[in-house]
Amino acid sequence: MAFSVNKVGRHSRRQKNIIYKPMSEINVTPFVDVVLVLLIIFIVAAPLLTVGVQVQLPETAATPLTDTGEEPLTLSITAEGQVSINKTEYANTELIPKLRSIITERASDKIYLRGDKEARYEVIMQIMGALNNAGFRNISLVTDGGGPTFEPEN
Repeated sequence: MAFSVNKVGRHSRRQKNIIYKPMSEINVTPFVDVVLVLLIIFIVAAPLLTVGVQVQLPETAATPLTDTGEEPLTLSITAEGQVSINKTEYANTELIPKLRSIITERASDKIYLRGDKEARYEVIMQIMGALNNAGFRNISLVTDGGGPTFEPEN
C-alpha cells in the first residue's frame, strides 16, 4: 500500500511554514493489475480442470445426459488398459474394493465410463462387469459428439 504527502499551510516566499500531512488514499492500480493477472490465469487453467486422464473418446450421435447435482464419478480406461478413477490410477486387483468403498459414500450409483477408442472391447466389458459387481448399476458411457447417425441420406 502506498501513500503520498500533501502540503498544508501558508505559502510564503521562502515556504518556511509548510506542514506535511500524509494522504491516506488507496492506490488501486496494483490491485487491478493483480486481479487481471489472476483472471488470465483462471481463464487459461479452467479447461485443464476436467478429468486428467487423456483418452481418445469415440464419436457418436448420442444426446448429452442431464446433471444429477452430485460431483460426477468418472472411470477412465486408456488405450493400454490402465484404469483410473477420476485422476487416480488403480491396478485391476485394487479396483473392486475401491469401487465398493466409494459406492457406500455416494448417494447415487451413477458412474461415467470413459474408454479410449483404441482400448480393447474385452477390457471395457471386463471393467463394466467389475462396476456391476461393485454395485454400480447406472453406468453411462462417455463419447464425443458429431459421430455418424446411420440414417439413410435422402
